[in-house]
Amino acid sequence: MNMNIQEIVAAAHKANVKLIRFEYCDVSGVARTKAIHVAQLEHKLLEGVSLTRAQMSINMLEQLIHVEGMEPVGEIRLVPDLATFSVLPWVPASASVLCDQLGHDRLNWGACPRSYLKDVIARAAGLGLTVQATFENEYYLAREENGRYVPFDFVDHAPVYSPIGHDLNAKLMVEIVDALESQGIFAEQAINEFGAGQQEISIRHTDALGAADNQMKFRDTIRGVALQHGLLASFAPKPYPEQIGSGAHVHFSLWDLEGKRSLLYDKNAERGLSKIGRHFIAGVAEHLPALVALTVPSYNSYRRLKPGAWASATTAWGFDNKEAALRVCSPFYKREEQSYNIEFKTSDGSANPYLSLGALIACGLDGIERELEPGEPCEHDPTRLSPEELKRGKVRPLPTSMGAALDELEKDQFLLDTMGDLLSRCYLAIRRSEAEAFAAEDEEFEIRNHFYRF
Repeated sequence: MNMNIQEIVAAAHKANVKLIRFEYCDVSGVARTKAIHVAQLEHKLLEGVSLTRAQMSINMLEQLIHVEGMEPVGEIRLVPDLATFSVLPWVPASASVLCDQLGHDRLNWGACPRSYLKDVIARAAGLGLTVQATFENEYYLAREENGRYVPFDFVDHAPVYSPIGHDLNAKLMVEIVDALESQGIFAEQAINEFGAGQQEISIRHTDALGAADNQMKFRDTIRGVALQHGLLASFAPKPYPEQIGSGAHVHFSLWDLEGKRSLLYDKNAERGLSKIGRHFIAGVAEHLPALVALTVPSYNSYRRLKPGAWASATTAWGFDNKEAALRVCSPFYKREEQSYNIEFKTSDGSANPYLSLGALIACGLDGIERELEPGEPCEHDPTRLSPEELKRGKVRPLPTSMGAALDELEKDQFLLDTMGDLLSRCYLAIRRSEAEAFAAEDEEFEIRNHFYRF
């Protein structure tokens, strides 16, 4: 329920809140926050909290990277979205709000990821459509022992989807679900996954901005509740090179402006996929080699993006194809229109959700505006297709490294233009610095520095 400033202040006092986190996500996908005392809350909800422009030029290794326009001179403001206020149930006397980064003119200063997503949503509305979405996250639970992250599991590993695997984490999982619900986020499925100590929770879809906000809150909640149990939760794409990777698949659907009629589902079309849906898929597939620089953006991501990993290593799309980058999900009986959606699999938890979801939608809109057509749907694992079948499906390989993905992004003028000058320059500079830093180090350095940041 939306509240005004006075109602939020009253709710904070009623819940005995002392500190309120003003949170944002930087271009490296790292959640960051500045906390203020409740006595400052009323005017800070209006005016925001100060942040140096240089803060957005810090990479995930805490290195300050020179980006023109982001020197440590001048300030912006973290201006909260009042609708995102929530009391944090896993820590005492604490609450949080998610923030836009605005200049003194109360406009996007040029490098606000949340504002970027808002702009893309507005462009979608201009085409007469809205997007519903959710992130489907996998993550690992671990204990830190002698400087190593040891998976929290039975010695011989609980089988995937097993009752004993559920029993091991039952109390923790219920606490997490309760903590999410208290913030208005509702779990639809909770399972123990393939990897040792790996879990998955699926949450209910909502509007695109709400989906990215929920991704921020979801990660905070999982890690925060796990910490109360003496555990660490990692959303890193491949925190254990020998184990299966963790994705943050995006499920999305297209609707009219009132949200009442699906623009993705057409009962008279082949397998229910509408013409607009085909155009959207074609747009995403065309830009996908560059798009992955934003949706699977970290150095560690490319350990997961391999054939046979159900993460997709190509631009293929298909119906219920777990090896395709875009999987058109089969709808549920008697809920065909309501449940028809697409799963975007080349997405993981190291991404800034505002940038990744915004770029995904932008690429799809480009396909709609240009009326692009995708190739044939992929009916098998792409590795089993003949050269002729790959050609008919317009299937191309995806970049196999962070550096190669950034090269593709740098060549995709459409995507860069959607981001704007400052944000695109910042993103490329920060990510290039990370790629170079990790390439110069060993595997242990990579895993350690990805594990607890995501």
